[in-house]
Amino acid sequence: MSVQLYAGSLSLVCRSGVGQAVLHQKEMLSDADIVSTERFVPEARTVHINTVLPDAPLAALRAHLAGKKVVYYGHSTEEDFRNSFKGSNLLAPLFRRWIKFCYERGDVIITPTPYSKQLLESYGIRRPIYALSNGVDTDFFTPSLARRKIFREKYGVREQEKAVLSVGHYIARKGLVDFVDMARKLPDVRFFWFGYTNLDLVPHEIRQAIADAPSNLVFPGYVGRDELRDAYCGCDVFAFMSHEETEGIVVLEALACGIPTVVRDIPVYRDWLTDGVSVCKAKDNWDFLRKVSGLLNGDLPSPAAGGLEVARSRSIAAMGRVLRTIYELEGLPYQTLEEMSGRKTGSVRARRPVAHA
Repeated sequence: MSVQLYAGSLSLVCRSGVGQAVLHQKEMLSDADIVSTERFVPEARTVHINTVLPDAPLAALRAHLAGKKVVYYGHSTEEDFRNSFKGSNLLAPLFRRWIKFCYERGDVIITPTPYSKQLLESYGIRRPIYALSNGVDTDFFTPSLARRKIFREKYGVREQEKAVLSVGHYIARKGLVDFVDMARKLPDVRFFWFGYTNLDLVPHEIRQAIADAPSNLVFPGYVGRDELRDAYCGCDVFAFMSHEETEGIVVLEALACGIPTVVRDIPVYRDWLTDGVSVCKAKDNWDFLRKVSGLLNGDLPSPAAGGLEVARSRSIAAMGRVLRTIYELEGLPYQTLEEMSGRKTGSVRARRPVAHA
């Protein structure tokens, strides 16, 4: 085994985007013909670390003491820590110093977008940083009329009714209060917010918004990805009102399912989503209302086809090929499935391309 996906404390984030990203890494490595494991094994020569919880930098230290290389995934930034949980804004400057300390335990840092790469570089991190999408399973998340029917029957959405979806934790940064307000302004449209956060962890404003939500908005809570796929296929618009992201895996999932998507016009989408082509971008809440309504009533052309192209360009298989290239550029040790099976001589070793353009 040559790559270990460090599993310590992952159980605490398994329902978050970080937990999903780790599953994607495992699939990327497999598609790239790289052997991986979640168990500690002495022969693993490269270790992936995905959290900034206290055990993570200690795991990086142990890996280095054993002569291993560490790939640290930069999923979090100070900017997306703000406006999340109680006290997050007060703690944000400390969080920035902490994540800088954590990420610098890596030999290589991988972060989802050019935007998050730029943020990490602005923190003064002195490690190679690569932008690599978390990817999306385009074999699983795909348009389906049958799944649309399943979702609408389960939630009693008549075919002539319009439905709008969002997904995320119950936090202000995700735009939950904004979504509730939009639902109130469109009483004839069904609204769904999938996801869950313990209400003891969030500010009063969020608890109040959920308690006062109009009757056309429901909160089904956290669901498995099968049911979430049904929701993407079954609704008519995906409205992601988040104010800050490092990428947004749920955006990729929605695009892969062919649902017209509206996102906030924030820097993270600048390099890979085009307004009116792959998504609609909203400058503020009023613009969200206008564009969601326009897509629902047909006044705006659907960007779904362009969004589907973007999702397919960021498939797990495509991102796996890029990940293997990063391994080769940085000389990170790995072993292929072919080598492990004994069909090819050789042992775990670092590789570098012969030449680069």
